[in-house]
Amino acid sequence: MVTSTHEVSHRLFQEHPEALTPVFEALRLPPPTREDFGEVSTDATEIRPLERRIDTVLKFEPDMGESFLLAVESQTKVDPDKARSWSYYVAYLSAKFDMPVLLVTVCRDRATASWAMGPFECTVGPWSTQTTRPFVLGPQTVPKVTDESVVARQPALSALSAIVHSEDRRADAILETVARGLKSFPSNITAYWFELVEIGLENTPSKKKWRELMGMGTQFPGSGTLIEEMYLGGKAEGRAEGKAEGRAEAILRALEVRGITVSDSVHERITTCTDLDTLATWFDRSLTATTVEDVLDESPNMSADASEQP
Repeated sequence: MVTSTHEVSHRLFQEHPEALTPVFEALRLPPPTREDFGEVSTDATEIRPLERRIDTVLKFEPDMGESFLLAVESQTKVDPDKARSWSYYVAYLSAKFDMPVLLVTVCRDRATASWAMGPFECTVGPWSTQTTRPFVLGPQTVPKVTDESVVARQPALSALSAIVHSEDRRADAILETVARGLKSFPSNITAYWFELVEIGLENTPSKKKWRELMGMGTQFPGSGTLIEEMYLGGKAEGRAEGKAEGRAEAILRALEVRGITVSDSVHERITTCTDLDTLATWFDRSLTATTVEDVLDESPNMSADASEQP
């Protein structure tokens, strides 16, 4: 289930690498654009250790200048074992792709961010064989967004700012500024950013404040956010019709997120269904389905499995 800062980091930097602007400013490079980034090869993403251990890997490939890999990790606490893993990631990726690697860690807590800056050294006596120094996106390096015009220009960086500074004494003011700025976008885009920030805030005190500033359709099915609760609960004027429509949209969104193609006939079947129990069953299945048939199958075995679920 999508409930962690790790998942937010993955979604944010994969879909909006422009959020890495503070990193590029520190490297004295021009601000990054989405066109500068490419996916790491399929062979790499299918290697289980890489897939399991590294949050996000991006390949920076500008038209001019040096190409390199960015390994992005989210860190919520001091963890010496993780520091050793980071050294492995850098060495592994550099050897695998024959490219330099920049390790970027994302931290909300100031103390964790200070620790994550390293350096982490592999030493024998006075000799250091390897040194790992991550670039940290944390309270010390990510700007506090206090201007709505910045949100309009840089929504990804603003969302990151809201998350990273969630424990700052001015957190409420930052959240209010970011929320007002995000509301200037079309409703579906606003909903996307609102939910992404909410998930990134996890169980921080700032989450309650953020939820007070939210309200529209879900973009992250299964995450349990306020928007999703409203969507699945059918707050559309309290009508059963509104509930059915909300659940149908949630099912379709879940299938889209999982990369499952929906035919016109299946789309019609889902959107015209008015039985709330059936829609609830389909939604539960859509969170783990690999095909449309997994969702809509009404064979006895599937029905029995559904009835046994808590």
